Amino acid sequence: MRTLSLCLLLITIVLVPYNRVIHNGFIRYDDDAYITDNAHVKAGLTRAMVKWSLTTYDAANWHPLTWLSHAVDCQFFGLNPAGHHYVSVLLHAINAVLLFLLLQGATGFRWRSLMVAALFALHPINVEAVAWAAERKTLLSTMFFFLAMIAYGSYVRRPGITRYWAVVFAFVLALMCKPQVITFPLLLLLWDYWPLCRAWSRKLVLEKLPLLLLSAVSAVVTVRAQRAGGAVKSLVEYSPFLRLETAVVSYASYLGKAFWPTMLAGLYPHSAKLYPVWQVAASLILLALITMCVLHVRGNKPYLVSGWLWFLGSLVPMLGLVQVGFQSMADRYAYIPFVGLFMMVVWPAGDWIRDHKFPRYALAVSAACCLLALGALTYRQIGYWRDTQTFWLHTLAVTENNYLAEDNLGEFLFSQNRTDEAAAHFREAVAIRPDDLTANLNLGAYEYRRGNLQQAIERYRIVAKQATEPGLRTTAYTNLGFVYRQTGQVNDSTQSFEAALRISPNSSKAMLGLGLIAQGRGDLGEAIRMYSMAAKAQPSDVSDLLLAQAMRLNGHQKEAEVIYDRLASSPHLAEAEMTVESLVPGK
Repeated sequence: MRTLSLCLLLITIVLVPYNRVIHNGFIRYDDDAYITDNAHVKAGLTRAMVKWSLTTYDAANWHPLTWLSHAVDCQFFGLNPAGHHYVSVLLHAINAVLLFLLLQGATGFRWRSLMVAALFALHPINVEAVAWAAERKTLLSTMFFFLAMIAYGSYVRRPGITRYWAVVFAFVLALMCKPQVITFPLLLLLWDYWPLCRAWSRKLVLEKLPLLLLSAVSAVVTVRAQRAGGAVKSLVEYSPFLRLETAVVSYASYLGKAFWPTMLAGLYPHSAKLYPVWQVAASLILLALITMCVLHVRGNKPYLVSGWLWFLGSLVPMLGLVQVGFQSMADRYAYIPFVGLFMMVVWPAGDWIRDHKFPRYALAVSAACCLLALGALTYRQIGYWRDTQTFWLHTLAVTENNYLAEDNLGEFLFSQNRTDEAAAHFREAVAIRPDDLTANLNLGAYEYRRGNLQQAIERYRIVAKQATEPGLRTTAYTNLGFVYRQTGQVNDSTQSFEAALRISPNSSKAMLGLGLIAQGRGDLGEAIRMYSMAAKAQPSDVSDLLLAQAMRLNGHQKEAEVIYDRLASSPHLAEAEMTVESLVPGK
């Protein structure tokens, strides 16, 4: 009964500060790719959606359960962000409860386990994983990770094939949400050392081999998915030495944020040059000193070794040794690793309190003050995720030379037709990093909108020539195709669209471009074929409207009417008609 009461208490302390999240919207930073602009997800939980989730490498990941989770949210809440956010809050509360049950079951210490779970529940560094709708994958994978840990404890107490398969099953589900948990088999060895205190034997290693095999398979699939999405960066972009330096400095930075959780940002850009020698040396010395200290006292305080190696080991996949994306570190990456640090703080404190017979009321007041302070910081941090503009302005305020934040804020302002404000941020990004191809691409769009077509072509050519990421190159060639078409350079336009399709065969915009060219020369059959392919690759009102118009012109009146009837109920029809009007003058 007491355990149940404490679980309810944990849920309550999560809901109090996180209730604020229901006033937040979606952020133009992966929320569009995962939810608001994803036709598959917005369709809800359908058979086609399930098939797509199992086969797609969209968003440079293979995580079918994450996609299904977002689809279920859309099924119930549509695009109302409050529902999506509150499901994430409930998942975070569940994770806090599972962590408490895991630690209590493994150690037998109720109050220490509760304090670790409470720190996990309220530490502001976890706001990113909860308040960012697109990070549902972190919450889901952690939930199944904790369930796998609990199942492992049951297996150790009473070994059996059924209990072992329960561990495997939970681990597979965790990997199908996010591959951040691939270190799970190694963390189980730490768990064997402490708190399970199992005697070392060959069996401890052998029983982890199937799990290690699953981790290896997941790693291969993840690298393939990220390469397909252009997320893996080359050794030219980030040298091996820079990656090692970043890993060392990031470890120290995470430690700082654990004990002084302010200046938290949604995006910490990767340095383009080597770090100062003093910074790398100081970070190395700090890590070495902590490692030597915990090893020195391992006989009396084994939880320090287990907690420290948990922190170091579980962060390895996210350190950028295989660089994915442009970030040097991220708050969401600390979601599981910080559990090790919380154990390193709570267990020694518990020993000291026991040895010095610290008064219970003073202990309760101290713990409450600590949690209240963290809760207040968490409540404030949630506010920075209120909307896209607030989010990026805060990110720029707490980071330096953040060209990525400049790009993203500029893109948001551009989407709001605040083009001059947007251009200022794009130019600032280029000033920070001249090889920022995203900023060049966006400046091309700015010049295109202002009617400066030649300047737009120059910007797009830069990106098409220099970009290694398929998405950027595809967009650059597609945009070039539309600009060339507007200037009457039909051959260059056709070549640009075809180049885009060679890079990304499912690029619906490039297909639409080729369809427009075919329609312009009177080849309605080819136009219909391209519009149909575009509608299949990426369903949209624009592709459907172009297809219906071409069918009507080609004499397929009944087929056109079916599409028009379907479009009649679309809330975006007027916007699509304006877009088609601009693409097909005179229609």
